[in-house]
Amino acid sequence: MTDSPAAQAPARKPRPRPKRGEGQWALGYMEPLNKNEQSKKDDNPLNVQARILNIYSRRGFASIDPADLRGRFRWMGLYTQRAPGFDGGKTATLEEEELDDSYFMMRVRTDGQVLGADALRTLGQVSTDFARGTADITDRNNIQYHWIEIESVPEIWERFEAVGLTTLEACGDSPRPFLGSPVAGIAKDELIDGSPALAEIKRRYIGNPDFSNLPRKFKTALTGHPSHDVAPEVNDVSFVATIHPEHGVGFDLWVGGGLSTNPMLAQKLGVWIPLDEVADAWEGVASIFRDYGYRRLRSRARLKFLVADWGVEKFREVLENEYLHRTLIDCDSPAVPDRQGDHIGVHEQKDGRFFVGAAPVVGRINGEILSGLGDLVEQYGATGVRLTAYQKLVVLGLDGADTDAFLADLETIGLTATPSNWRRNTMACTGIEYCKLAIVETKARAADLITELERRFPELDTPISVNVNGCPNSCARTQVADIGLKGMLVLDEDGDQVEGFQVHLGGGLGLTESFGRKLRAHKVTSKGLDDYITNVVSAFLIDRHDGETFAAWAARADDSLLRGDAFDEAELRSRRLETV
Repeated sequence: MTDSPAAQAPARKPRPRPKRGEGQWALGYMEPLNKNEQSKKDDNPLNVQARILNIYSRRGFASIDPADLRGRFRWMGLYTQRAPGFDGGKTATLEEEELDDSYFMMRVRTDGQVLGADALRTLGQVSTDFARGTADITDRNNIQYHWIEIESVPEIWERFEAVGLTTLEACGDSPRPFLGSPVAGIAKDELIDGSPALAEIKRRYIGNPDFSNLPRKFKTALTGHPSHDVAPEVNDVSFVATIHPEHGVGFDLWVGGGLSTNPMLAQKLGVWIPLDEVADAWEGVASIFRDYGYRRLRSRARLKFLVADWGVEKFREVLENEYLHRTLIDCDSPAVPDRQGDHIGVHEQKDGRFFVGAAPVVGRINGEILSGLGDLVEQYGATGVRLTAYQKLVVLGLDGADTDAFLADLETIGLTATPSNWRRNTMACTGIEYCKLAIVETKARAADLITELERRFPELDTPISVNVNGCPNSCARTQVADIGLKGMLVLDEDGDQVEGFQVHLGGGLGLTESFGRKLRAHKVTSKGLDDYITNVVSAFLIDRHDGETFAAWAARADDSLLRGDAFDEAELRSRRLETV
């Protein structure tokens, strides 16, 4: 008996599922694939400025269209802040609108510009008059306020405009605030002053509708200083000074950096771009992101994912052939510094005057500090102030004879140019106090941590950085600190859910470019953080080799030491001697 024809027929292979489009405009995928893209298509986010001025500021918070409130307001540098009374356990379980307060966080971009006395006093007075005295220096050259009411926004904008400041596109799927070298144009060891290029990018493209609908945020950094003082590896696009043997000093182009839950370091094109062509190159990179960037999933919409998929060779090819219409000049990428510069302390400028780098505590300042700083700038005839990529500031153009008196006056307003290691090298994001994405407290916790570590390690002889983050988004760069802390809920010794952190150890930028090491299932409660870091740092100081950095030690140290377990000091010292 033979098989039936049906039995003899070979099994059909399943048809491959058609690949889903990623929403790339250049490939014809123009229809929005999520609510964020739909909102941007419905109305250019820049148009919300007129509604704020003419409607919402007059009729109040209740009049704001939800699509504007939780979407387009970001293009004006405004987010609703977290309503009080919601612990970290509510962050992922409640809808965004349930966490909304009727007050706003406002972000003011400085983009590497010099803030004169009037600008500083304006920033301080806005804090005092409209933000309950709040102000933070962020790690992206911004000033950030809280408690802003919608009715106050028009007057705030008028004050800022009078001193050359803006909140435009400080948030949103747009060209976010730029990181520029705080010592541009004045440092003795600077290779090139890149500030004219940043100013030109800002003039051409901020508020330009052609670049107001990007797939996601787009972060820019530029430095002409050899210390790479703008964390270029973790930006979407960075221009870093390089020297060509024939053409002289220009800029290499780095693309596709970013942290958050899928950290990637920027890839270097190895090119030479002259100063007057930087803005054109920026436009080309931003245009690639706009046209080819992924828009289907927000979690894959940053430029780093496109660069990772394409590779740097294809990226350069598309940039040259489709956007610049010229070939970029090859040039070796610049050497990386041992550590990136923060410019803390007193330094002579190339014109014989001096600049002073000063530290608040984890970026937290207030209106009085800003206004007082403006008064000091005027009193001492300084050029002004720039903000840094490390929640610090630099005062430019001081007379050498005045530096000692100026340092003393800085201390009286809550700033210092001679900070401890812990104050100098600790950063913290906004945290649960105001941020709707946060899970734990950060600013106050980090300040307390600094105080305790200063008591326990008053004379630390090697820098150790601590970055405190309230959630996985890594606004304070969890993965590239010596000790990176990612906020989460953990179980304490009694089995209760409490605030805590996942720990990343040995991360860094510059010569130690790497992401921090995570230990399996290792979490630390916020309450136990002081003792944990004390144990780890104590082990490092005993077990390190001569000249060994914390990051290098963390890469080789026993897990038990990195977990902060108690150790026998004599035994560890003996073992250390055996390895020498």
